[in-house]
Amino acid sequence: MLIIGLVGAALVGPLYTWRNSDTVSVRRFGIASAVAVAGAAVSPIAMGQCGFAAEATGVDALFAYGLMAGGALLALMALQALFDRADGKVKESTAMAGEIRTGGYRMGWWVPWLLLSPTLIILLVFLYRPAVETFTLSTQLTRLGAPKSVDVCFSNFTEVLIDNPFKLVLYPLLAIGAVYGARFWTRRSLPGSASHRAAGVASVAAMLSVFVALYAMFSPGGGGQIAYRPIYINTVIISVGIVALGMIGGLAVAYLAFRDIRGGTLYRTLLIWPYAISPAVAGVLFFMIFDPTAGVFTHVMDSWFGIDVPNYREHAVLAQGAIILASAWKILGYNILFYLAGLQTVPIDQIEAAVIDGASAWQRFTKIVLPALSPITFFLLVTNLTYAFFEVYATIDFMTKGAPAGKTSVAIYEIIRVGVNNGDLGRGAAQSVLLFIAVIGVTLWQFRTSGSRVSYGGA
Repeated sequence: MLIIGLVGAALVGPLYTWRNSDTVSVRRFGIASAVAVAGAAVSPIAMGQCGFAAEATGVDALFAYGLMAGGALLALMALQALFDRADGKVKESTAMAGEIRTGGYRMGWWVPWLLLSPTLIILLVFLYRPAVETFTLSTQLTRLGAPKSVDVCFSNFTEVLIDNPFKLVLYPLLAIGAVYGARFWTRRSLPGSASHRAAGVASVAAMLSVFVALYAMFSPGGGGQIAYRPIYINTVIISVGIVALGMIGGLAVAYLAFRDIRGGTLYRTLLIWPYAISPAVAGVLFFMIFDPTAGVFTHVMDSWFGIDVPNYREHAVLAQGAIILASAWKILGYNILFYLAGLQTVPIDQIEAAVIDGASAWQRFTKIVLPALSPITFFLLVTNLTYAFFEVYATIDFMTKGAPAGKTSVAIYEIIRVGVNNGDLGRGAAQSVLLFIAVIGVTLWQFRTSGSRVSYGGA
């Protein structure tokens, strides 16, 4: 089975070079084939070909092939950069090629590397090295404080996925096919026509199919598998809620605070303060507000309106809503800050012209203000998603601790619960790798979809 992967890499190498290089030759095809095979062989050599062992499952082999494909792709991308430089597509920077001249001073090529060395060393020691160790740990069965560990290949990954390799390949392929099919339909249909509107609906359905495919790929539990589907659903619901409420609320408050009001500077400063509060403190504050016995909200609703507020920790929807509200409030100041800065760049002459033409306030907001804020909205979308994926652990831990019945246990909370609280470092590391891949995938998706619709003024 290993030979199949290496042969596939040898065939893909020339194809990749043919698609991406202007100059094609037998020599380049041979180099690309050799480089692709070398890149694909790195992971099997490092892991001892465990994915192709006799006791390995089909899903293990699928993971092994995926790592081989990733290694071959990275190697080919590096090779293509060299080919592009040789073809003159990329001009070699004088800063890295030879002597640097600044005024009356001359510096060698090594000076920038020397100045960057402290940062590079810090990144290597505290970022890249722990990342490699995390992946190594994810392939082991190890307990916190245990003197030894056992290599388990991809078992920590496969136990959170369904055990059918055919479905693991089929589901994402169907979702990708739906996305590209909807995109092809949109491009071929005439704007404004019924077909184009139907293509828009199909595009939304295709994007939803990606989430459905991921849901189907995660294990429902049983048979030695971990029930990861509920965690995935919780993560999607809470993350989408935080991003939507945080960004819409931030834009609304910033739009109101941007108006010329008395004491506006002080008012805007106070609005940004929540961002200085840590997620743990935000969790404590909202715990005190919504506590069923001594909470401020419960007391006010009972004494003023005679409403008996149920315990949010005993109802899934209320618990998730409380987490979303607390986390969105925490990130609200950050969004307000950027939207206030962005509103200062909105062209006043266009708004004045729209007022003269009789455009309503809503029309001015949707046709002028929102397009002008699209670069900031795109940036905030990425940063808010990152916050929703990684920064909500402390809020959840103080407010619900994953209750009720795990309905507020998201991916980052499950990683710390399994890896730190339960001491199962291997499983925690594997789930952290999956979350890292998911965040990269969502970010790239945002750049491919939302990024193309961002307007940078006259650019």
